[in-house]
Amino acid sequence: MCPECKEALVAFELEGIELDHCVNCKGIWLDAGELEMFLELSGQEPGGLTQALRDAKRGKKHSRRCPRCNRRLRIVFHDGEDGSATIELDECPLGHGLWFDHGEILALVRAYDKMESGEEVLVARFFTDLFRHTLKQDLDT
Repeated sequence: MCPECKEALVAFELEGIELDHCVNCKGIWLDAGELEMFLELSGQEPGGLTQALRDAKRGKKHSRRCPRCNRRLRIVFHDGEDGSATIELDECPLGHGLWFDHGEILALVRAYDKMESGEEVLVARFFTDLFRHTLKQDLDT
């Protein structure tokens, strides 16, 4: 069930990684290890995003709930390398996964899509490729 709008999540596989997507609110749930699996398949070493998630032990609880265990997700803030981009993500306190709502996906793409390398750039480009049509419309507004 979607942490944001409570609709059913649609599972699909992309590049060997199963993603859970909400077609209603356009969010993405990544189960634990899927971000790392994506980076490994892409040949990218973990970077700032992975480190921010590891370091965030006492994030504020959100009203959203984990689709796996139903516990309240905790908010994790990721500051961009240049300090200009702060992106709020939601993580299961038991480590079941990570929720990117549509706004967080847009923020990640806006912050990193023009950069050349790094973990965040790879994730931003992944989301751009995955949602090319809907992100293009939203980025242009």
